[in-house]
Amino acid sequence: MTPELTVLTLAGLLQVLQFILYSATAQRAVGKTYALSPRDTPRELSGTAGRAQRAMNNHYEALILFGIAALVIGVSGQSTGFTATCAWVYLIARVLYVPAYLLGWVPWRSLIWMVGLGATILMLIAALI
Repeated sequence: MTPELTVLTLAGLLQVLQFILYSATAQRAVGKTYALSPRDTPRELSGTAGRAQRAMNNHYEALILFGIAALVIGVSGQSTGFTATCAWVYLIARVLYVPAYLLGWVPWRSLIWMVGLGATILMLIAALI
């Protein structure tokens, strides 16, 4: 397996951890009764639960682009030290993004997000060269 596909797999596991974090904080925020209900009346999450939800959703969005980059690089046999480094930078940025979002690190959260996006863009460009 290429380093990019390894990182993609780890990013998938990070998404699972973010979902667990979101579920735990959301259940604490709304209570077990509401969490187990059909939730016909939506509730807006705020505080830590809202931030965990937004961080998780942001990773879903970022993971789509990174997944494309990692798959194209891996399947086409274009893995290089550069693309592997970009993949690891993406993953490190996404791991750092979670506490940055939960703790409200301004402007660091946005800068960390840009690093991850930049690494993904560089991988996509590398696949075309």
